[in-house]
Amino acid sequence: MGSPRPPSRLAARSAVFTVWYLRVVAALNFLGAVWVSFGADIRRHNAQDYFTPYLLTAGFTSGAIALFLAVTMRRRKRAAWILNLVLCGLFFAALALSMIWPDIHKHPQNWVSLALTTAFLAALVAGRREFHAKGDPANPWHAAVVAAVGLVLASLIGTGLVAATNSQHGGTFGDSFGYALLRLISLVPGDSAFLAISTPGWVDVVINVMSTLLFVLVLFVAFRSPRGRELLGADDEQRLRVLLDRYGERDSLGYFALRRDKSVIWSPSGKSAIAYRVLGGVSLASGDPIGDPEAWPGAIDAWLAEAREHAWVPAVMGASEEAGTVYARHGLDALELGDEAIVETADFTLEGRAMRTVRQAHNRVRRSGCTVRIRRHADIPASELAVLLERADDWRDGQTERGFSMALGRLGDPADGRCVMVECADGAGSPRALLSFVPWGPHGLSLDLMRRDRGSDNGLIEFMVIELIQRAEEVGVEQVSLNFAMFRSVFERGSRLGAGPVLRLWHSLLTFFSRWWQIESLYRANAKFRPIWEPRYVLFGKSSELPRIGLAGARAEGFLGVPRLPSPLRRRPAPPGHPAERVCQ
Repeated sequence: MGSPRPPSRLAARSAVFTVWYLRVVAALNFLGAVWVSFGADIRRHNAQDYFTPYLLTAGFTSGAIALFLAVTMRRRKRAAWILNLVLCGLFFAALALSMIWPDIHKHPQNWVSLALTTAFLAALVAGRREFHAKGDPANPWHAAVVAAVGLVLASLIGTGLVAATNSQHGGTFGDSFGYALLRLISLVPGDSAFLAISTPGWVDVVINVMSTLLFVLVLFVAFRSPRGRELLGADDEQRLRVLLDRYGERDSLGYFALRRDKSVIWSPSGKSAIAYRVLGGVSLASGDPIGDPEAWPGAIDAWLAEAREHAWVPAVMGASEEAGTVYARHGLDALELGDEAIVETADFTLEGRAMRTVRQAHNRVRRSGCTVRIRRHADIPASELAVLLERADDWRDGQTERGFSMALGRLGDPADGRCVMVECADGAGSPRALLSFVPWGPHGLSLDLMRRDRGSDNGLIEFMVIELIQRAEEVGVEQVSLNFAMFRSVFERGSRLGAGPVLRLWHSLLTFFSRWWQIESLYRANAKFRPIWEPRYVLFGKSSELPRIGLAGARAEGFLGVPRLPSPLRRRPAPPGHPAERVCQ
């Protein structure tokens, strides 16, 4: 994949100028919409023989347009550059031609407006090579549909508001409709054209805000980033499995790259790959690159180049320290996200005072008659596997299956025969819980799925994990990766004597939010097994992008849902090309 030619310093500075111009204009437009006297000044200087610079006019709609264009221009989107070039070019031509009239060119303000507009247009031309990010080819059609339908609805609603609140007599439907259209565009007074219309000020604001929301939606649809490559196909999955067979022991999260809602990009040599998913304009990778570490830089370069090409924000969730170091060499910064709990089966023991509580809980569940069965998925007969899948669906807590970086997203697929199922039955032989682990190289397992009957003992999961660790030789396992504990160091050190005020405050906030997101409980559950803690990192380009990355991560992990566009306007991903499978959703 070819990368765009490096722009000159003039082009880079020109691009920055266009962004800041739009930001300042947006701020002035919003200020003029809420500050009556300032807004009146802007409107007075944008009427009759007076012109203001490009896009400068008081109103929420004009402010929203300028702000959205500033955001998309900052992301170097080509479509935003083209739109600004067309709009500014037309405005410049109209203003320049108007300056031949004495009534126009006699006002110094108009010369200032022409100079600023010319400077913006010149900066657009000079910085054209900076704006190379591609959009989705279907965006213009979708935006046109949204604009047409939204304009009709907004006009009718605005007309109804005007007609219902008009204090004058003799106003027709046409008067109300025309006045509503004017207010959809701007808050500039137009009373001389609508003498039969007199409405409260809040009606004008409501109609203008309504148009603002419509414009924001249209611009969002027009400039939203493409979803990326087609989802993981059969050929890519097979190539990934070959790499996992050779290098899978390097990363406990490697097998989760086989999620079929991810895309994959390869290094030029084909010896390494990065699995990622695009959410909200964020290209979100998880874990380490797959394959030969010497080929990681090639895969990272290809992934970053694709992100730049489409104006995606690159980010990595759950990278190891080794991978984080390589990513850092490519310009990404690192922030510790938490720790992964890893248990070495040969070193695990229930003896000792520190394990007393865990030992007692294990013995209590075992005395109740519970038994555990451990099998590879490939060794489970189809009829029994079907029953287990049905149980897993019945025991699922909620409709959303959480997990992205440490979840496979499916259960019982024939291609995952090396996965391990841990089943637990009570004294009467009735199934009560199950765990599923994915392979981690030839001698390791990573926890993927936990399900238990809501009426079962609370200590059942811990009992099953201990049984797996103690009987690991049955499936040739030497190490087990358990749940990921976010912000483990905060919980571990925040309550200790001598913790600083910032750490104590951070600990209190996380404890508060743990009431809903189980952050602390996951850490406590993992800590019972006295594991080895392996730090995991989030990689990002700019600190200002962290909120956006956090939202994308929350969406990917299933903690946050977002409103969806109507089905005709949704972009359908390419089919992954796999046979029918049972997916845990």
